[in-house]
Amino acid sequence: MHKTVNFKKWRSGSSIYRLVGFLQSWRQSSWLLQQSELLGALLISLVVVFAPFTSTSLIGLLLLAGAGYWVLLTVSEVDRTEGNPIHLIVLLYWCIATIAMAFSPVKGAAFSGWVKLTLYLVLFALGTKVFRSAPMMGIIITILLHVALVVSVYGVRQEFFGVEQLATWNDPNSPLAQDTRVYSYLGNPNLLAGYLLGAIALSLAAVFVWRGLLPKALALTMVVVNSACLYFTDSRGGWIGMVVVILTFLLLLRFWFGSVLPDFWRTWLLPIVGGSLAGLLLVAVLFVEPLRLRVVSIFAGRGDSSNNFRINVWWAVWQMIRDRPLIGIGPGNDVFNKIYPLYMRPNYSALSAYSIYLEIAVETGIIGLSCFLGLITVIIKQSIGKLQYLRTQRDSRGLWTIGALAAMAGMLAHGIADTVWYRPQINTLWWLMVAIAISSYQSPVIFGRNRRNKVGSWYDIR
Repeated sequence: MHKTVNFKKWRSGSSIYRLVGFLQSWRQSSWLLQQSELLGALLISLVVVFAPFTSTSLIGLLLLAGAGYWVLLTVSEVDRTEGNPIHLIVLLYWCIATIAMAFSPVKGAAFSGWVKLTLYLVLFALGTKVFRSAPMMGIIITILLHVALVVSVYGVRQEFFGVEQLATWNDPNSPLAQDTRVYSYLGNPNLLAGYLLGAIALSLAAVFVWRGLLPKALALTMVVVNSACLYFTDSRGGWIGMVVVILTFLLLLRFWFGSVLPDFWRTWLLPIVGGSLAGLLLVAVLFVEPLRLRVVSIFAGRGDSSNNFRINVWWAVWQMIRDRPLIGIGPGNDVFNKIYPLYMRPNYSALSAYSIYLEIAVETGIIGLSCFLGLITVIIKQSIGKLQYLRTQRDSRGLWTIGALAAMAGMLAHGIADTVWYRPQINTLWWLMVAIAISSYQSPVIFGRNRRNKVGSWYDIR
């Protein structure tokens, strides 16, 4: 087990920390808060259910409700378990964003972005509380997968029956200029692709977690339909993300089942599966013309209009980072929209940096980007040891953790040349994936009860 960071000295002198748990006597007598994990799961489920279908305003209201509930849980906390380095780094990132907001040249817009970021991080904090309960984690993931299936089915229907293209998403000089790119309920194919990466990763995990023939068949159906819908988006970044999801999932799955595999498969499973997938992908690229044209366009440089647009935006963003390298311009797309026109090249207006790494650097500076990369590093480092422990305990949360880590890897790969991550439909999904990944790092004692869940326990779909 990984030893958590000891905050006892800080606690003893912290006035803020004394607020944690000061209403615990009221909580113990409150019937409503006796159902605290269920209410928290309900709020998260509402965000999951409505995110793909509704306006950002309603998502914001749901996040605000979740934030208020998290505050209520925190001040009435009964079991004050020790913190984790990941929580500390997330808090540090929030502090850096707060400083960036305070020193932003457009403080009003930065404050709006800071509020949004705070709501996302509080959703993460609420998720880590709720996901300590294995049954609640399983229920929320199941809801997410069914919602994603609805989104994917509608997207596949658009491919076969056609749909109006809401913008010029294809290079007008390309043979694919009139090709249909599906967007389902999310209104943008790249946004849809980013959303489906998490669904693909978790549906792969569901194949191994859910018990019974019908549930496993449903999980496989989800994998196929989600993958098909992502392919029909024609999102090159989404395709790259899906390849990274599959490779990461296979690598972690090999680690999970490594001790029970025969020696031959322990050595050759990954090469055989990886080689087969690579061969299948190569054949598809060679013989499926639309796929080949889209893949080749990745390497076309400025010869592709989408590539050329991004390169020009990146040039302007680099100038922005150069002028404010340490702490950035402040969080949020509203700040970006006010500052970017001062740097942009003519006819290359943009709503974001078209790279999550450049976006973080321009908003919170090199300091914020370093903190974010540190968060990813700590998650990976802790995951290796924790998955080993969860495997020995036959805890199904280990498989969900594998799915969450694969989803995170895919989203990070997709984000190299896109920033759909900053839309609430994707940002909420990202922080929920982080919460799932680290929830297994918490103390097993939850709400006064020990809830260790083994693979195949009662909460799995049968």
